[in-house]
Amino acid sequence: MEIKVVVDPVTRIEGHLRMEAVVRDGVISEAYSTGTMVRGIEIIVKDRDPRDVWAYVMRVCGVCTSMHGLASVRSIENALDIEVPFNAEMVRNVMLGALQSRDHLVHFYQLDALDWVDIVSALKGDPAEASRIAQSLTPLNDSYSPWGKNSPGYFADVQRKVKKFLEANPKNNLFSTSRWCWGSKLYQLPPEVNLIGLAHYLQALEFQKEIGKIQTIFGGKNPHPNYLVGGMACAVNMQNPNAINMDRLAFVSSIIEQVQTFANEVFLPDALAIMAFYPQWFSIGGGLTNYLSYGDFPSTRYGQTDTYMSRRGIVMRRDLTRIEEFDPDALDGLQEFVNNAWYKYSVGKDRGLHPSIGETYLDYTGPTSQFDWLGGDRPYSWIKTPRYRNQPMEVGPLARMAVNYAAGNELTRDLADRSLARLQQLANKFNGRDCGLTMQHMFSTAGRIVARAMDAVEAADYMGRSFNALINNIKGGDESMFNGSKWEPSSWPQDCKGYSLSEAPRGALAHYSHITDGKIANYQMVVPTTWNGSPRDPMGQKSAFEASVIGTPVQGMAADSAEMALSIVRTLHSFDPCMACAVHLYDENGTVIHRVDVNCQ
Repeated sequence: MEIKVVVDPVTRIEGHLRMEAVVRDGVISEAYSTGTMVRGIEIIVKDRDPRDVWAYVMRVCGVCTSMHGLASVRSIENALDIEVPFNAEMVRNVMLGALQSRDHLVHFYQLDALDWVDIVSALKGDPAEASRIAQSLTPLNDSYSPWGKNSPGYFADVQRKVKKFLEANPKNNLFSTSRWCWGSKLYQLPPEVNLIGLAHYLQALEFQKEIGKIQTIFGGKNPHPNYLVGGMACAVNMQNPNAINMDRLAFVSSIIEQVQTFANEVFLPDALAIMAFYPQWFSIGGGLTNYLSYGDFPSTRYGQTDTYMSRRGIVMRRDLTRIEEFDPDALDGLQEFVNNAWYKYSVGKDRGLHPSIGETYLDYTGPTSQFDWLGGDRPYSWIKTPRYRNQPMEVGPLARMAVNYAAGNELTRDLADRSLARLQQLANKFNGRDCGLTMQHMFSTAGRIVARAMDAVEAADYMGRSFNALINNIKGGDESMFNGSKWEPSSWPQDCKGYSLSEAPRGALAHYSHITDGKIANYQMVVPTTWNGSPRDPMGQKSAFEASVIGTPVQGMAADSAEMALSIVRTLHSFDPCMACAVHLYDENGTVIHRVDVNCQ
């Protein structure tokens, strides 16, 4: 028997995503991932001053916040051969670490955890037992949990607050049973562990505001802080109350310590404990077998990849004994295809283009209604299809873990090995049997979630290292933050190209820029969800979203049931999809000036 399933929109993500699936004999056998909105930022920045582009491209996303701004200034600096001061490099690292830590925190607790944590069940949990369990979920390097908000009284107070909230809004609230499939057999946590998840959900919601203050101190505001081609726009002066002085640096230091504490004592232990109750999901959602990471967090200068704290490379066929190199300049290396996307190329739809010569021509030929089944051989997405030497790649925290593990990164190896050992211990304990988890089981839906928690720990560590390097350099007498030697266009080449390869929270991010006569002639961005969420390529190869959903067991579930949707979005959420932000125009009275109707009804 064959049934067709449509999940549209996929919620608890940034942007607009549609997933269509075919179920045969109780297993998803086909999947089609559709980005249902057009980005177009590349068109908007054409003919603009390269020094201003970061401010435009940063607005492509309200979740990744500063990431595109950082990638843009790096790309322009590469094109113009500008070396930024060491202090600016370290500040950028600190802001990147803050972004990744906060992004992972918000995704796990506010967006992803509710796929696994039953909030209604949490209200039935015993606070004393929840406290006992929480205190046993120790950080990897401790024998007990030092987290101060794991007492019976704290969990009882959380229950009272949430019950009061639900009673005041019984039919229309965030945790309403009409919005979820609470009580379904798909939820496997005992009430006390659900209560722990609920309590930490609320703690994370409050704490993420503190992390954003790092962006504000160095970038002037959040979520879209200021960047500057040639360095950073924040001046260092220990005697000036309006500059980056000792008080502000001490405040940043305290936040970094809090981030490291939360990542090690709450986030990672929670992820390990929750996923240990779902051992079957370590065999579901693996999808692709190739993993790409561009590397980031330079310890000296951006571009000197051998000094990166997070390494660059490719792991092919899940072989963790070696990494392969990524060549950003090879025209036959990184290419984007549009054969199944609503774009066209001057060279034809079946040819791939390297981003340095990429094109963005919209060519909508989509379905005639939102209910029209996609499938077939026709274009079905606003997302281009990237490939490296014709191979699909998964990007993101799991890919970073794979590449860094294969590259011999000591922090990654130690963290991964100890996390796997703890995970195996907990899974055996909670399930009453040996679950036999190995490193290869990390290539799965559950493994992707654990890898994100590990990545938050690593990002917090890299942030701390970079901050210490910044302090030591300032102590040595260097307060420089900006290199203005090539600031004026009169010093630029008439024609030049540049690129940046960075690691956004969701994975590999590339910005390619082409500058002619002091203006942007062409600009192309290959973002993480382009890699993961794109449609099939000319060879029929699937990208990560589609490949990972295929094989999901959904025996006995109705096509329009909440359980079916949950089974699909569990894997999609493990990637933390980030579709492009839409742009709307209004006048001062709130009247819509223009609307694009892509449904063509």
